[in-house]
Amino acid sequence: MAVTTDDLKALVKKLNAQATQAKMDLHDLSEELPIGWEHIPEQAQKTFEAYARLAEARARLAAAG
Repeated sequence: MAVTTDDLKALVKKLNAQATQAKMDLHDLSEELPIGWEHIPEQAQKTFEAYARLAEARARLAAAG
């Protein structure tokens, strides 16, 4: 089954929401420092991966036209 442009748009929307949530979680963690400092690497990695998935989906959407 081929992925349609609409499917890619929906995926980008979903991944954008996930990336934004990860960013906010990292921001919230930073505001509570020094409490929870040991969670910084884990949350930073989650945020990095979320934005990497979003960038890849956006590139696929752009390539699809």
